[in-house]
Amino acid sequence: MFEIKLQETRVYREAKEEGRQEGLKQALEEIREQGLQQGREEVKRELIPRCLAYGISIEEVAQLFNLTIEQVEQVKVTDEQESSTST
Repeated sequence: MFEIKLQETRVYREAKEEGRQEGLKQALEEIREQGLQQGREEVKRELIPRCLAYGISIEEVAQLFNLTIEQVEQVKVTDEQESSTST
């Protein structure tokens, strides 16, 4: 009698669109979270040298920013290298 393909039904198209919308929403949330995380890392990279310049110890900075001592030292070294190349 009638030959209707599943892809041609309204229900299928609506379900597909809902899935597409949900996928886009999830992707945007992931991108937003990634952006926030990158923003936090940039702020840390800017604040760590300032804290050290004010005389706060590496151990205290690591504890303050929830980092390891090695991570703080790496930021310090990177900042010193950037400072020496820019002058």
